[in-house]
Amino acid sequence: MTGRIFLKLIAGVLGLLLLALATVDYFTTRVAQQVYIDSLVRQTTDKTHMVALSVDRIDAVGLPTARAIAAAAGGRLTLIRGDGRVMVDTGANAATMENHASRPEIRRALEGKPGWAIRRSGTLGIPFLYVAAPCRGGAVRLAVPYSQVETQVAQIRAKILISTALAFLPAILLAAVVARWISRHFATIMAHAGELAAGNFRARLPISGGNEFGQLARTLNDTAANLQRTVEQLELEHSALERLERVRKDFVINVSHELRTPLASIQGYTETLLDGALGDPQYNVRFLGIIRHNAERLARLTEDLLTLSRIEQKRQKLEFEPHSMAGLLEEAMDLVRPIATKSSLSLATELAAGAPEVWCDSEAVSQILSNLLDNAIKYTPAGGTIVAGARPAGRFVEVYVRDSGAGIPAEDLPRLFERFYRVDKARSRELGGTGLGLSIVKHLVAAHNGTVRVESRAGEGSTFFFTLPAEEAALPQDMPESEPAMGRP
Repeated sequence: MTGRIFLKLIAGVLGLLLLALATVDYFTTRVAQQVYIDSLVRQTTDKTHMVALSVDRIDAVGLPTARAIAAAAGGRLTLIRGDGRVMVDTGANAATMENHASRPEIRRALEGKPGWAIRRSGTLGIPFLYVAAPCRGGAVRLAVPYSQVETQVAQIRAKILISTALAFLPAILLAAVVARWISRHFATIMAHAGELAAGNFRARLPISGGNEFGQLARTLNDTAANLQRTVEQLELEHSALERLERVRKDFVINVSHELRTPLASIQGYTETLLDGALGDPQYNVRFLGIIRHNAERLARLTEDLLTLSRIEQKRQKLEFEPHSMAGLLEEAMDLVRPIATKSSLSLATELAAGAPEVWCDSEAVSQILSNLLDNAIKYTPAGGTIVAGARPAGRFVEVYVRDSGAGIPAEDLPRLFERFYRVDKARSRELGGTGLGLSIVKHLVAAHNGTVRVESRAGEGSTFFFTLPAEEAALPQDMPESEPAMGRP
Protein backbone atom coordinates (compact mmCIF):
# COMPACT_ATOMS: atom_id res chain seq x y z
CA MET A 1 0.00 0.00 0.00
CA THR A 2 2.81 2.41 0.88
CA GLY A 3 4.53 1.68 -2.44
CA ARG A 4 1.40 2.42 -4.47
CA ILE A 5 0.79 5.71 -2.68
CA PHE A 6 4.48 6.65 -3.09
CA LEU A 7 4.39 5.91 -6.84
CA LYS A 8 1.24 7.95 -7.30
CA LEU A 9 2.71 10.92 -5.43
CA ILE A 10 5.98 10.74 -7.38
CA ALA A 11 4.06 10.44 -10.66
CA GLY A 12 2.06 13.54 -9.73
CA VAL A 13 5.20 15.49 -8.85
CA LEU A 14 6.95 14.41 -12.07
CA GLY A 15 3.87 15.40 -14.06
CA LEU A 16 3.94 18.87 -12.52
CA LEU A 17 7.67 19.20 -13.18
CA LEU A 18 7.23 18.13 -16.79
CA LEU A 19 4.44 20.66 -17.19
CA ALA A 20 6.70 23.32 -15.66
CA LEU A 21 9.53 22.27 -17.99
CA ALA A 22 7.24 22.48 -21.04
CA THR A 23 6.09 25.94 -19.95
CA VAL A 24 9.67 27.08 -19.45
CA ASP A 25 10.60 25.68 -22.87
CA TYR A 26 7.73 27.45 -24.59
CA PHE A 27 8.36 30.89 -23.14
CA THR A 28 12.15 30.54 -23.25
CA THR A 29 12.06 29.63 -26.94
CA ARG A 30 9.94 32.65 -27.77
CA VAL A 31 12.12 35.01 -25.74
CA ALA A 32 15.38 33.54 -27.06
CA GLN A 33 14.13 33.74 -30.63
CA GLN A 34 13.08 37.37 -30.25
CA VAL A 35 16.31 38.34 -28.47
CA TYR A 36 18.45 36.65 -31.11
CA ILE A 37 16.48 38.21 -33.96
CA ASP A 38 16.82 41.68 -32.39
CA SER A 39 20.53 41.12 -31.93
CA LEU A 40 20.94 39.85 -35.48
CA VAL A 41 18.95 42.76 -36.88
CA ARG A 42 21.20 45.23 -35.07
CA GLN A 43 24.36 43.51 -36.27
CA THR A 44 23.10 43.18 -39.84
CA THR A 45 21.91 46.81 -39.81
CA ASP A 46 25.39 47.95 -38.79
CA LYS A 47 26.93 45.88 -41.55
CA THR A 48 24.43 47.24 -44.08
CA HIS A 49 25.29 50.79 -43.09
CA MET A 50 28.96 50.03 -43.55
CA VAL A 51 28.29 48.51 -47.00
CA ALA A 52 26.17 51.54 -47.93
CA LEU A 53 28.97 53.88 -46.94
CA SER A 54 31.44 51.91 -49.05
CA VAL A 55 29.29 52.08 -52.17
CA ASP A 56 29.63 55.31 -54.14
CA ARG A 57 27.10 54.57 -56.86
CA ILE A 58 24.72 51.62 -57.22
CA ASP A 59 25.39 51.20 -60.93
CA ALA A 60 29.18 51.36 -60.45
CA VAL A 61 29.43 48.14 -58.42
CA GLY A 62 30.02 44.98 -60.37
CA LEU A 63 29.09 41.47 -59.41
CA PRO A 64 32.62 40.41 -58.35
CA THR A 65 32.91 43.41 -56.10
CA ALA A 66 29.46 42.76 -54.69
CA ARG A 67 30.37 39.15 -53.93
CA ALA A 68 33.54 40.23 -52.15
CA ILE A 69 31.55 42.67 -50.04
CA ALA A 70 28.87 40.00 -49.35
CA ALA A 71 31.51 37.51 -48.23
CA ALA A 72 33.01 40.08 -45.89
CA ALA A 73 29.57 40.99 -44.47
CA GLY A 74 28.51 37.36 -44.11
CA GLY A 75 25.29 37.51 -46.10
CA ARG A 76 23.60 37.82 -49.47
CA LEU A 77 24.05 41.34 -50.94
CA THR A 78 21.50 43.08 -53.17
CA LEU A 79 21.84 46.54 -54.72
CA ILE A 80 18.56 48.26 -55.68
CA ARG A 81 18.14 51.51 -57.62
CA GLY A 82 15.82 54.22 -56.47
CA ASP A 83 13.06 53.00 -58.78
CA GLY A 84 13.18 49.52 -57.26
CA ARG A 85 15.10 47.81 -60.02
CA VAL A 86 17.64 45.22 -58.83
CA MET A 87 21.09 46.04 -60.17
CA VAL A 88 23.20 43.34 -58.48
CA ASP A 89 22.34 40.26 -56.38
CA THR A 90 24.95 37.83 -55.16
CA GLY A 91 22.47 35.00 -54.81
CA ALA A 92 20.49 35.23 -58.08
CA ASN A 93 20.43 36.70 -61.58
CA ALA A 94 19.49 40.35 -61.13
CA ALA A 95 18.13 40.62 -64.68
CA THR A 96 15.41 38.11 -63.97
CA MET A 97 14.37 39.49 -60.57
CA GLU A 98 11.20 41.50 -60.16
CA ASN A 99 11.04 45.10 -59.04
CA HIS A 100 11.71 45.45 -55.26
CA ALA A 101 10.15 48.84 -54.70
CA SER A 102 7.22 47.21 -52.85
CA ARG A 103 9.39 45.28 -50.42
CA PRO A 104 8.82 46.76 -46.92
CA GLU A 105 12.51 46.97 -46.01
CA ILE A 106 13.34 48.52 -49.46
CA ARG A 107 10.50 50.99 -49.18
CA ARG A 108 11.80 52.22 -45.80
CA ALA A 109 15.38 52.37 -47.11
CA LEU A 110 14.32 54.40 -50.16
CA GLU A 111 12.61 56.73 -47.69
CA GLY A 112 15.99 57.22 -46.02
CA LYS A 113 15.47 54.91 -43.01
CA PRO A 114 16.81 51.39 -42.31
CA GLY A 115 14.26 48.61 -42.53
CA TRP A 116 14.09 44.85 -42.01
CA ALA A 117 11.70 41.96 -42.66
CA ILE A 118 11.54 38.17 -42.40
CA ARG A 119 9.96 36.26 -45.27
CA ARG A 120 10.49 33.48 -47.77
CA SER A 121 12.53 34.44 -50.82
CA GLY A 122 10.55 34.29 -54.05
CA THR A 123 13.75 33.61 -55.96
CA LEU A 124 15.45 30.97 -53.78
CA GLY A 125 12.38 29.61 -51.98
CA ILE A 126 13.90 29.73 -48.43
CA PRO A 127 13.21 32.19 -45.57
CA PHE A 128 15.64 35.12 -45.04
CA LEU A 129 16.17 37.96 -42.65
CA TYR A 130 16.36 41.05 -44.89
CA VAL A 131 17.96 44.30 -43.67
CA ALA A 132 18.12 47.35 -46.00
CA ALA A 133 19.79 50.78 -45.66
CA PRO A 134 19.76 53.87 -47.92
CA CYS A 135 22.78 54.73 -50.09
CA ARG A 136 23.59 56.99 -53.02
CA GLY A 137 21.25 56.21 -55.92
CA GLY A 138 19.14 53.61 -54.11
CA ALA A 139 19.39 51.04 -51.29
CA VAL A 140 21.68 48.29 -50.10
CA ARG A 141 20.25 45.09 -48.64
CA LEU A 142 21.88 42.22 -46.77
CA ALA A 143 19.98 38.88 -46.40
CA VAL A 144 20.85 36.24 -43.82
CA PRO A 145 19.26 32.75 -44.07
CA TYR A 146 16.69 32.33 -41.32
CA SER A 147 18.04 28.83 -40.68
CA GLN A 148 20.88 30.54 -38.77
CA VAL A 149 18.29 31.99 -36.42
CA GLU A 150 16.63 28.62 -35.92
CA THR A 151 19.98 26.92 -35.33
CA GLN A 152 21.02 29.46 -32.72
CA VAL A 153 17.61 29.37 -31.00
CA ALA A 154 17.69 25.54 -30.91
CA GLN A 155 21.13 25.64 -29.25
CA ILE A 156 19.95 28.19 -26.69
CA ARG A 157 16.79 26.14 -26.08
CA ALA A 158 18.77 22.93 -25.52
CA LYS A 159 21.08 24.62 -23.03
CA ILE A 160 18.16 26.11 -21.12
CA LEU A 161 16.30 22.77 -21.03
CA ILE A 162 19.37 20.94 -19.75
CA SER A 163 19.99 23.59 -17.11
CA THR A 164 16.35 23.54 -16.00
CA ALA A 165 16.28 19.73 -15.83
CA LEU A 166 19.44 19.75 -13.72
CA ALA A 167 17.89 22.40 -11.49
CA PHE A 168 14.85 20.13 -11.03
CA LEU A 169 16.94 17.20 -9.73
CA PRO A 170 17.13 18.49 -6.10
CA ALA A 171 13.40 19.20 -6.27
CA ILE A 172 12.77 15.62 -7.44
CA LEU A 173 14.89 14.20 -4.61
CA LEU A 174 13.14 16.41 -2.05
CA ALA A 175 9.76 15.44 -3.52
CA ALA A 176 10.71 11.75 -3.22
CA VAL A 177 11.55 12.20 0.47
CA VAL A 178 8.33 14.11 1.15
CA ALA A 179 6.28 11.62 -0.89
CA ARG A 180 7.79 8.75 1.08
CA TRP A 181 6.92 10.47 4.37
CA ILE A 182 3.37 11.32 3.25
CA SER A 183 2.76 7.86 1.77
CA ARG A 184 3.86 6.18 5.00
CA HIS A 185 1.42 8.29 7.04
CA PHE A 186 -1.38 7.78 4.53
CA ALA A 187 -0.81 4.02 4.54
CA THR A 188 -0.99 3.97 8.35
CA ILE A 189 -4.22 6.00 8.33
CA MET A 190 -5.77 3.79 5.62
CA ALA A 191 -4.84 0.66 7.57
CA HIS A 192 -6.43 2.18 10.68
CA ALA A 193 -9.58 3.03 8.70
CA GLY A 194 -9.67 -0.59 7.54
CA GLU A 195 -9.51 -1.76 11.17
CA LEU A 196 -12.41 0.54 12.06
CA ALA A 197 -14.40 -0.69 9.06
CA ALA A 198 -13.78 -4.27 10.22
CA GLY A 199 -15.21 -3.40 13.65
CA ASN A 200 -11.94 -3.18 15.59
CA PHE A 201 -12.67 0.04 17.46
CA ARG A 202 -9.86 -0.63 19.95
CA ALA A 203 -7.25 0.12 17.27
CA ARG A 204 -5.33 3.36 17.81
CA LEU A 205 -3.02 5.43 15.63
CA PRO A 206 0.41 6.50 16.93
CA ILE A 207 0.41 10.29 17.41
CA SER A 208 3.62 12.04 16.34
CA GLY A 209 4.04 15.80 16.45
CA GLY A 210 1.52 18.56 16.11
CA ASN A 211 1.31 18.63 12.32
CA GLU A 212 -1.81 17.89 10.30
CA PHE A 213 -1.19 14.13 10.42
CA GLY A 214 -0.88 14.27 14.20
CA GLN A 215 -4.14 16.21 14.46
CA LEU A 216 -5.81 13.73 12.09
CA ALA A 217 -4.50 10.82 14.19
CA ARG A 218 -5.92 12.38 17.35
CA THR A 219 -9.27 12.97 15.64
CA LEU A 220 -9.44 9.39 14.36
CA ASN A 221 -8.44 8.03 17.79
CA ASP A 222 -11.17 10.11 19.43
CA THR A 223 -13.65 8.83 16.84
CA ALA A 224 -12.57 5.23 17.47
CA ALA A 225 -12.89 5.74 21.25
CA ASN A 226 -16.39 7.19 20.85
CA LEU A 227 -17.39 4.31 18.57
CA GLN A 228 -15.93 1.83 21.05
CA ARG A 229 -17.89 3.35 23.93
CA THR A 230 -21.06 3.40 21.82
CA VAL A 231 -20.64 -0.23 20.76
CA GLU A 232 -19.87 -1.35 24.31
CA GLN A 233 -22.93 0.54 25.57
CA LEU A 234 -25.07 -1.06 22.86
CA GLU A 235 -23.67 -4.49 23.76
CA LEU A 236 -24.44 -3.88 27.42
CA GLU A 237 -27.95 -2.71 26.55
CA HIS A 238 -28.39 -5.70 24.25
CA SER A 239 -27.24 -8.06 27.00
CA ALA A 240 -29.54 -6.34 29.47
CA LEU A 241 -32.45 -6.66 27.04
CA GLU A 242 -31.64 -10.33 26.53
CA ARG A 243 -31.56 -10.85 30.29
CA LEU A 244 -34.83 -8.98 30.69
CA GLU A 245 -36.36 -11.05 27.92
CA ARG A 246 -35.20 -14.25 29.60
CA VAL A 247 -36.56 -13.00 32.94
CA ARG A 248 -39.85 -12.07 31.28
CA LYS A 249 -40.18 -15.47 29.63
CA ASP A 250 -39.24 -17.27 32.86
CA PHE A 251 -41.67 -15.07 34.76
CA VAL A 252 -44.52 -15.82 32.37
CA ILE A 253 -43.75 -19.54 32.49
CA ASN A 254 -43.50 -19.56 36.29
CA VAL A 255 -46.67 -17.51 36.78
CA SER A 256 -48.54 -19.74 34.35
CA HIS A 257 -47.29 -22.81 36.18
CA GLU A 258 -48.13 -21.38 39.61
CA LEU A 259 -51.62 -20.39 38.51
CA ARG A 260 -52.34 -23.61 36.64
CA THR A 261 -52.23 -25.92 39.69
CA PRO A 262 -54.69 -24.07 41.98
CA LEU A 263 -56.97 -23.20 39.05
CA ALA A 264 -57.03 -26.80 37.91
CA SER A 265 -57.77 -27.92 41.46
CA ILE A 266 -60.58 -25.36 41.87
CA GLN A 267 -62.07 -26.29 38.51
CA GLY A 268 -61.85 -30.02 39.18
CA TYR A 269 -63.42 -29.99 42.60
CA THR A 270 -66.06 -27.46 41.46
CA GLU A 271 -67.08 -29.77 38.61
CA THR A 272 -67.15 -32.72 40.99
CA LEU A 273 -69.48 -30.84 43.34
CA LEU A 274 -71.73 -29.78 40.45
CA ASP A 275 -71.87 -33.38 39.21
CA GLY A 276 -73.51 -34.51 42.46
CA ALA A 277 -71.00 -34.40 45.27
CA LEU A 278 -72.54 -31.18 46.57
CA GLY A 279 -75.25 -33.15 48.35
CA ASP A 280 -72.85 -35.77 49.75
CA PRO A 281 -71.92 -34.75 53.32
CA GLN A 282 -68.95 -37.10 53.21
CA TYR A 283 -67.20 -35.02 50.47
CA ASN A 284 -68.82 -31.64 50.03
CA VAL A 285 -67.25 -29.88 53.03
CA ARG A 286 -63.80 -31.36 52.30
CA PHE A 287 -64.00 -30.36 48.62
CA LEU A 288 -65.12 -26.83 49.52
CA GLY A 289 -62.21 -26.57 51.94
CA ILE A 290 -59.79 -27.56 49.17
CA ILE A 291 -61.37 -24.98 46.86
CA ARG A 292 -61.05 -22.32 49.54
CA HIS A 293 -57.41 -23.25 50.21
CA ASN A 294 -56.51 -22.90 46.51
CA ALA A 295 -58.46 -19.63 46.24
CA GLU A 296 -56.47 -18.26 49.19
CA ARG A 297 -53.29 -19.45 47.51
CA LEU A 298 -54.27 -17.58 44.34
CA ALA A 299 -55.02 -14.46 46.39
CA ARG A 300 -51.60 -14.63 48.11
CA LEU A 301 -49.85 -15.18 44.79
CA THR A 302 -51.69 -12.23 43.22
CA GLU A 303 -50.90 -9.99 46.17
CA ASP A 304 -47.22 -10.98 46.15
CA LEU A 305 -47.00 -10.34 42.40
CA LEU A 306 -48.54 -6.90 42.79
CA THR A 307 -46.21 -6.09 45.69
CA LEU A 308 -43.14 -7.24 43.77
CA SER A 309 -44.23 -5.25 40.70
CA ARG A 310 -44.68 -2.07 42.76
CA ILE A 311 -41.26 -2.47 44.35
CA GLU A 312 -39.42 -3.21 41.09
CA GLN A 313 -41.06 -0.25 39.35
CA LYS A 314 -40.34 1.96 42.38
CA ARG A 315 -44.01 2.67 42.89
CA GLN A 316 -43.95 1.34 46.45
CA LYS A 317 -44.32 4.42 48.62
CA LEU A 318 -41.77 4.31 51.46
CA GLU A 319 -41.64 6.78 54.33
CA PHE A 320 -38.33 6.70 56.16
CA GLU A 321 -38.44 7.51 59.86
CA PRO A 322 -36.33 6.54 62.88
CA HIS A 323 -37.64 3.40 64.65
CA SER A 324 -36.50 1.29 67.55
CA MET A 325 -35.16 -2.05 66.31
CA ALA A 326 -36.39 -3.71 69.49
CA GLY A 327 -39.92 -2.53 68.80
CA LEU A 328 -39.85 -3.71 65.19
CA LEU A 329 -38.63 -7.19 66.22
CA GLU A 330 -41.19 -7.46 69.00
CA GLU A 331 -44.06 -6.51 66.66
CA ALA A 332 -42.93 -9.07 64.06
CA MET A 333 -42.64 -11.78 66.74
CA ASP A 334 -46.13 -11.01 68.04
CA LEU A 335 -47.57 -11.46 64.53
CA VAL A 336 -46.15 -14.98 64.06
CA ARG A 337 -46.26 -16.15 67.67
CA PRO A 338 -49.66 -17.92 67.37
CA ILE A 339 -48.45 -19.90 64.32
CA ALA A 340 -45.15 -20.75 66.03
CA THR A 341 -46.95 -21.91 69.19
CA LYS A 342 -49.26 -24.07 67.11
CA SER A 343 -46.18 -25.67 65.48
CA SER A 344 -44.46 -26.16 68.89
CA LEU A 345 -41.65 -23.72 68.08
CA SER A 346 -39.80 -21.39 70.46
CA LEU A 347 -39.30 -17.73 69.56
CA ALA A 348 -36.52 -15.55 70.94
CA THR A 349 -34.95 -12.15 70.26
CA GLU A 350 -31.33 -11.05 70.57
CA LEU A 351 -30.42 -7.37 70.73
CA ALA A 352 -26.95 -5.87 71.06
CA ALA A 353 -26.36 -3.40 73.89
CA GLY A 354 -27.73 0.06 73.28
CA ALA A 355 -30.99 -1.01 71.61
CA PRO A 356 -30.00 0.12 68.06
CA GLU A 357 -32.26 2.46 66.16
CA VAL A 358 -32.81 2.32 62.40
CA TRP A 359 -34.10 4.64 59.68
CA CYS A 360 -36.69 2.72 57.71
CA ASP A 361 -40.25 2.30 56.53
CA SER A 362 -41.85 0.35 59.37
CA GLU A 363 -44.41 -1.43 57.16
CA ALA A 364 -41.73 -2.55 54.73
CA VAL A 365 -39.50 -3.87 57.55
CA SER A 366 -42.53 -5.61 59.07
CA GLN A 367 -43.11 -7.38 55.74
CA ILE A 368 -39.42 -8.35 55.50
CA LEU A 369 -39.40 -9.86 58.99
CA SER A 370 -42.79 -11.53 58.45
CA ASN A 371 -41.59 -13.24 55.27
CA LEU A 372 -38.35 -14.43 56.88
CA LEU A 373 -40.08 -15.60 60.09
CA ASP A 374 -42.83 -17.28 58.06
CA ASN A 375 -40.22 -19.22 56.07
CA ALA A 376 -38.39 -20.18 59.26
CA ILE A 377 -41.61 -21.50 60.81
CA LYS A 378 -42.49 -23.51 57.68
CA TYR A 379 -39.15 -25.28 57.46
CA THR A 380 -38.35 -25.78 61.17
CA PRO A 381 -39.61 -29.05 62.72
CA ALA A 382 -41.58 -29.11 65.94
CA GLY A 383 -39.51 -28.39 69.03
CA GLY A 384 -37.12 -26.12 67.12
CA THR A 385 -36.09 -22.58 67.90
CA ILE A 386 -36.32 -19.38 65.87
CA VAL A 387 -34.25 -16.36 66.87
CA ALA A 388 -34.53 -12.80 65.54
CA GLY A 389 -31.85 -10.29 66.45
CA ALA A 390 -29.95 -7.15 65.47
CA ARG A 391 -26.43 -5.78 65.94
CA PRO A 392 -24.55 -2.61 64.86
CA ALA A 393 -22.59 -2.72 61.60
CA GLY A 394 -21.02 0.70 61.07
CA ARG A 395 -23.53 3.09 59.49
CA PHE A 396 -26.01 0.19 59.32
CA VAL A 397 -27.68 -2.27 61.62
CA GLU A 398 -27.50 -5.95 60.66
CA VAL A 399 -30.75 -7.82 61.37
CA TYR A 400 -30.92 -11.62 61.27
CA VAL A 401 -33.42 -14.46 61.56
CA ARG A 402 -31.95 -17.82 62.59
CA ASP A 403 -33.74 -21.15 62.68
CA SER A 404 -32.84 -24.74 63.64
CA GLY A 405 -34.46 -26.29 60.60
CA ALA A 406 -33.13 -28.69 58.00
CA GLY A 407 -30.91 -26.09 56.34
CA ILE A 408 -30.38 -25.35 52.65
CA PRO A 409 -28.04 -27.24 50.29
CA ALA A 410 -25.03 -25.19 49.13
CA GLU A 411 -25.97 -25.50 45.45
CA ASP A 412 -29.32 -23.77 46.12
CA LEU A 413 -27.93 -20.75 47.99
CA PRO A 414 -26.97 -18.58 44.94
CA ARG A 415 -30.51 -18.74 43.51
CA LEU A 416 -32.43 -18.54 46.74
CA PHE A 417 -33.64 -14.95 46.21
CA GLU A 418 -34.87 -15.50 42.65
CA ARG A 419 -38.57 -15.30 41.91
CA PHE A 420 -40.41 -18.64 42.14
CA TYR A 421 -37.24 -20.49 43.13
CA ARG A 422 -37.91 -23.22 45.70
CA VAL A 423 -35.51 -25.62 47.39
CA ASP A 424 -38.24 -28.18 48.09
CA LYS A 425 -40.89 -27.41 45.47
CA ALA A 426 -43.43 -30.02 46.56
CA ARG A 427 -43.27 -29.13 50.23
CA SER A 428 -43.31 -25.38 49.51
CA ARG A 429 -46.56 -25.63 47.57
CA GLU A 430 -47.98 -27.95 50.23
CA LEU A 431 -47.25 -25.29 52.86
CA GLY A 432 -48.86 -22.58 50.74
CA GLY A 433 -45.72 -20.73 49.65
CA THR A 434 -45.81 -18.56 46.53
CA GLY A 435 -42.07 -18.61 45.79
CA LEU A 436 -41.94 -14.79 45.88
CA GLY A 437 -41.33 -14.09 49.57
CA LEU A 438 -37.52 -13.96 49.48
CA SER A 439 -37.54 -11.98 46.21
CA ILE A 440 -39.78 -9.38 47.90
CA VAL A 441 -37.37 -9.32 50.86
CA LYS A 442 -34.39 -8.67 48.55
CA HIS A 443 -36.12 -5.77 46.78
CA LEU A 444 -37.42 -4.15 49.97
CA VAL A 445 -33.97 -4.32 51.58
CA ALA A 446 -32.42 -2.80 48.44
CA ALA A 447 -34.96 0.04 48.64
CA HIS A 448 -33.47 0.79 52.11
CA ASN A 449 -29.95 0.90 50.59
CA GLY A 450 -29.19 -2.37 52.36
CA THR A 451 -28.00 -5.87 51.44
CA VAL A 452 -29.34 -9.36 52.11
CA ARG A 453 -27.53 -12.71 52.42
CA VAL A 454 -27.95 -16.18 53.84
CA GLU A 455 -25.76 -18.66 55.68
CA SER A 456 -26.85 -22.27 55.87
CA ARG A 457 -25.67 -25.84 56.02
CA ALA A 458 -27.77 -28.90 55.41
CA GLY A 459 -28.97 -30.28 58.75
CA GLU A 460 -27.72 -27.27 60.76
CA GLY A 461 -30.39 -24.66 60.13
CA SER A 462 -30.26 -21.31 58.27
CA THR A 463 -29.61 -17.67 59.11
CA PHE A 464 -30.87 -14.83 56.91
CA PHE A 465 -29.16 -11.44 57.30
CA PHE A 466 -30.19 -8.01 56.03
CA THR A 467 -29.02 -4.47 56.80
CA LEU A 468 -30.92 -1.25 57.52
CA PRO A 469 -29.55 2.32 57.76
CA ALA A 470 -28.56 3.35 61.28
CA GLU A 471 -28.44 7.03 60.35
CA GLU A 472 -30.22 9.33 57.95
CA ALA A 473 -27.08 9.85 55.83
CA ALA A 474 -27.04 6.14 54.95
CA LEU A 475 -30.46 6.30 53.28
CA PRO A 476 -30.64 5.92 49.48
CA GLN A 477 -29.79 9.17 47.67
CA ASP A 478 -32.27 8.72 44.78
CA MET A 479 -35.47 8.82 46.82
CA PRO A 480 -38.40 10.60 45.07
CA GLU A 481 -38.90 14.20 46.15
CA SER A 482 -42.45 13.41 47.19
CA GLU A 483 -41.14 10.95 49.79
CA PRO A 484 -38.37 12.78 51.70
CA ALA A 485 -36.79 11.30 54.81
CA MET A 486 -38.48 12.71 57.86
CA GLY A 487 -36.48 14.13 60.73
CA ARG A 488 -36.60 12.96 64.32
CA PRO A 489 -39.75 14.05 66.16
